[in-house]
Amino acid sequence: MNLGFPEMLFLFLLALLLFGPKKLPEIGRQIGRGLAEFRRASNELKGQLENEMRLLEAEDREKKISPPPPPPENTVAVSADAASASPTARADAAPAAQEQLALLPGTDHAPSVAAADSDPPPSPGPGVEGA
Repeated sequence: MNLGFPEMLFLFLLALLLFGPKKLPEIGRQIGRGLAEFRRASNELKGQLENEMRLLEAEDREKKISPPPPPPENTVAVSADAASASPTARADAAPAAQEQLALLPGTDHAPSVAAADSDPPPSPGPGVEGA
């Protein structure tokens, strides 16, 4: 909006007629305060957006630069790496796996076999006679 001198003079005279000479300075101060508050809020928002963009860019750079962290010990990834390393490593890993298995609580260290004979046979439902 590009206002020249004649347009500004017309608006000033119109405001002078509508509000009177006593109210005009008060209205000017209120408009000035409103514009200053708007400018301050927009600058604050702009600064917050720029700060967030810098943080996101720094995280992206850090992800591209740093190598992935090594997997924790005693996990599937470590066990798979050790098992696929060499045949001697597999032979060494078997006793280590047995030792780790012995440390686990609640394991009987033998292959588990489902005991189908120990379960009682299912009883027939009500109203059904046994054969």
